[in-house]
This record gives sequence, C-alpha cells and structure tokens, in this order.
Amino acid sequence: LGDLGADVVKVEPAPDGDFIRRVEPSFTPGMGSYFATVNRNKRSVVADLRAPGGKKLLAALIEGADVVVENFRPGIMEAMGFDPAELVARHPRLIVARQSAYGATGPDAGKPGVDQIIQGVAS
Repeated sequence: LGDLGADVVKVEPAPDGDFIRRVEPSFTPGMGSYFATVNRNKRSVVADLRAPGGKKLLAALIEGADVVVENFRPGIMEAMGFDPAELVARHPRLIVARQSAYGATGPDAGKPGVDQIIQGVAS
C-alpha cells in the first residue's frame, strides 16, 4: 500500500525491531536487503505492545488509522487489549485485516510463522 501512496506505519517488536532487519545480505547496519525490499515505503516504530507505553502508542496510531493489518497468532491482539471487534465499534470507519501464519483454526493455528517459513511449509 505504501507503493500506492498510503502512509504505512509498521510497528516492530521491542527492543530491536523486526528480526528480519538483521538477515543478510546487508549493506547498511540494521537494514538487510530482504527487509528493505518488503518494507519499502513504510515508516517503522519499535514498541513493546504488552507494556503500557507500547499500548498507548498503538492506541494513538489506531486512532488516526484507516486500516489496521495484524499478523499475530490467533487471540494475541485480544490478549493485548486490542480486540478487533471493539476497535471497529470505537472507530466505525476502521478496516481491520487479520492474517496469521497458519490460519485462525486448525491444528497449527497457534504456531507462529513468517513469510519465509510459510513458503517453505507450503512447498
């Protein structure tokens, strides 16, 4: 969406951000080429979403957002206090898109995963 002009803010986990940042090859410290490619035209912020300050930051970002895309394991957003149904009730124009590595139901639903892992499993 950033390529189409949207203002995209990626919230990365504290303390060091997305671990994909450090995947080689890297031409700049903290900015591996794969990370740079899949995160182009995005701004990033690092936050601990389980801590009060991180939750406050996320709530402020959501307040001004049109779309929230999350890719946690099922139930994680709710556990952090950001139930998608409640977010939409508070912000009726908000679109919440959810994706998880293995889907919302089924035997592997609770497993974490990222793009490269899912591609390997799907092969």
